[in-house]
Amino acid sequence: MQPRITLLTLGVADLERAVAFYRDGLGWPTQGIVGTEFENGAVCFFQLQPGLKLALWPRRSMAADSGLLPQEGGPLECSLAHNVGSQAEVDAVMAEAATAGATMVKAAQPTFYGGYAGYFQDPDGHLWEVAFNPGLVALD
Repeated sequence: MQPRITLLTLGVADLERAVAFYRDGLGWPTQGIVGTEFENGAVCFFQLQPGLKLALWPRRSMAADSGLLPQEGGPLECSLAHNVGSQAEVDAVMAEAATAGATMVKAAQPTFYGGYAGYFQDPDGHLWEVAFNPGLVALD
Protein backbone atom coordinates (compact mmCIF):
# COMPACT_ATOMS: atom_id res chain seq x y z
CA MET A 1 0.00 0.00 0.00
CA GLN A 2 1.32 3.43 -0.93
CA PRO A 3 1.24 5.98 1.90
CA ARG A 4 -1.37 8.44 0.69
CA ILE A 5 -4.26 10.45 2.09
CA THR A 6 -6.77 11.81 -0.41
CA LEU A 7 -9.71 12.69 1.84
CA LEU A 8 -9.97 13.88 5.43
CA THR A 9 -13.51 13.54 6.80
CA LEU A 10 -14.63 15.41 9.90
CA GLY A 11 -17.75 14.14 11.63
CA VAL A 12 -19.99 17.07 12.51
CA ALA A 13 -23.10 17.57 14.63
CA ASP A 14 -24.72 20.18 12.35
CA LEU A 15 -23.70 20.11 8.69
CA GLU A 16 -25.07 23.55 7.80
CA ARG A 17 -23.29 25.16 10.76
CA ALA A 18 -20.01 23.41 9.89
CA VAL A 19 -20.24 24.44 6.23
CA ALA A 20 -20.95 28.04 7.25
CA PHE A 21 -17.84 28.07 9.47
CA TYR A 22 -15.46 26.84 6.76
CA ARG A 23 -17.11 28.46 3.73
CA ASP A 24 -18.41 31.76 5.10
CA GLY A 25 -16.16 32.22 8.13
CA LEU A 26 -12.83 31.03 6.74
CA GLY A 27 -13.61 31.73 3.08
CA TRP A 28 -12.93 28.22 1.77
CA PRO A 29 -14.56 27.61 -1.63
CA THR A 30 -16.97 24.72 -2.02
CA GLN A 31 -19.80 23.53 -4.25
CA GLY A 32 -21.86 23.30 -1.06
CA ILE A 33 -23.78 20.38 0.38
CA VAL A 34 -24.31 17.50 -2.04
CA GLY A 35 -25.89 14.07 -1.75
CA THR A 36 -29.06 15.20 0.02
CA GLU A 37 -31.12 12.88 -2.19
CA PHE A 38 -29.61 9.86 -0.41
CA GLU A 39 -30.27 8.73 3.14
CA ASN A 40 -27.13 9.61 5.11
CA GLY A 41 -25.62 11.04 1.92
CA ALA A 42 -25.46 14.79 2.65
CA VAL A 43 -21.83 15.88 2.67
CA CYS A 44 -19.73 18.93 1.80
CA PHE A 45 -16.30 18.84 0.15
CA PHE A 46 -13.52 21.43 0.15
CA GLN A 47 -10.52 21.14 -2.18
CA LEU A 48 -7.46 21.70 0.02
CA GLN A 49 -4.65 21.15 -2.47
CA PRO A 50 -4.20 18.92 -5.49
CA GLY A 51 -5.13 15.40 -4.50
CA LEU A 52 -6.48 16.27 -1.04
CA LYS A 53 -10.02 17.17 0.02
CA LEU A 54 -11.73 17.86 3.32
CA ALA A 55 -15.22 16.42 3.80
CA LEU A 56 -17.75 17.45 6.42
CA TRP A 57 -20.22 14.65 7.12
CA PRO A 58 -22.80 14.35 9.89
CA ARG A 59 -21.65 12.00 12.67
CA ARG A 60 -24.94 10.09 12.45
CA SER A 61 -24.26 9.42 8.76
CA MET A 62 -20.70 8.32 9.47
CA ALA A 63 -22.01 5.98 12.17
CA ALA A 64 -24.62 4.50 9.82
CA ASP A 65 -22.04 3.97 7.06
CA SER A 66 -19.34 2.47 9.30
CA GLY A 67 -21.61 0.43 11.55
CA LEU A 68 -20.19 2.06 14.69
CA LEU A 69 -22.42 3.51 17.38
CA PRO A 70 -22.89 7.28 17.17
CA GLN A 71 -20.70 9.12 19.67
CA GLU A 72 -19.13 12.47 20.25
CA GLY A 73 -15.47 12.71 19.38
CA GLY A 74 -12.82 14.20 21.59
CA PRO A 75 -10.58 17.05 20.48
CA LEU A 76 -7.40 15.14 21.33
CA GLU A 77 -8.16 12.18 19.05
CA CYS A 78 -6.81 14.05 16.05
CA SER A 79 -5.59 17.52 15.19
CA LEU A 80 -5.29 19.24 11.86
CA ALA A 81 -2.47 21.66 11.11
CA HIS A 82 -2.37 24.71 8.88
CA ASN A 83 1.25 25.73 8.35
CA VAL A 84 2.03 29.21 7.07
CA GLY A 85 5.17 31.15 6.15
CA SER A 86 5.48 33.63 9.01
CA GLN A 87 4.43 34.60 12.52
CA ALA A 88 2.29 37.40 11.07
CA GLU A 89 0.39 34.85 8.97
CA VAL A 90 -0.25 32.73 12.08
CA ASP A 91 -1.74 35.77 13.80
CA ALA A 92 -3.86 36.61 10.75
CA VAL A 93 -5.26 33.06 10.43
CA MET A 94 -5.98 32.87 14.16
CA ALA A 95 -7.84 36.20 13.97
CA GLU A 96 -9.82 35.00 10.94
CA ALA A 97 -10.79 31.79 12.76
CA ALA A 98 -11.87 33.74 15.84
CA THR A 99 -14.02 36.06 13.70
CA ALA A 100 -15.57 32.99 12.04
CA GLY A 101 -16.64 31.66 15.44
CA ALA A 102 -13.79 29.35 16.40
CA THR A 103 -12.99 28.73 20.05
CA MET A 104 -9.49 29.92 20.81
CA VAL A 105 -7.67 27.16 22.71
CA LYS A 106 -4.14 28.53 22.91
CA ALA A 107 -2.99 31.94 21.76
CA ALA A 108 -0.21 31.94 19.19
CA GLN A 109 3.20 32.02 20.85
CA PRO A 110 6.81 30.92 20.31
CA THR A 111 7.29 27.15 20.29
CA PHE A 112 10.01 24.89 21.65
CA TYR A 113 11.19 24.11 18.09
CA GLY A 114 11.84 27.74 17.15
CA GLY A 115 8.52 28.34 15.46
CA TYR A 116 5.30 30.09 16.39
CA ALA A 117 1.88 28.45 16.78
CA GLY A 118 -1.59 28.61 18.28
CA TYR A 119 -4.65 26.36 18.51
CA PHE A 120 -8.36 26.78 17.90
CA GLN A 121 -11.39 24.49 17.72
CA ASP A 122 -14.04 24.63 15.01
CA PRO A 123 -17.74 24.62 16.04
CA ASP A 124 -17.68 20.81 16.36
CA GLY A 125 -14.60 20.80 18.57
CA HIS A 126 -12.05 19.68 15.96
CA LEU A 127 -8.62 20.90 17.00
CA TRP A 128 -6.62 23.01 14.54
CA GLU A 129 -3.03 24.13 14.97
CA VAL A 130 -1.92 27.20 13.04
CA ALA A 131 1.86 27.20 12.86
CA PHE A 132 4.94 28.78 11.40
CA ASN A 133 7.69 26.18 11.47
CA PRO A 134 10.99 27.41 10.05
CA GLY A 135 11.89 23.78 9.31
CA LEU A 136 8.85 23.22 7.05
CA VAL A 137 8.00 24.97 3.83
CA ALA A 138 4.39 26.17 3.74
CA LEU A 139 2.70 25.45 0.42
CA ASP A 140 0.68 28.19 -1.26
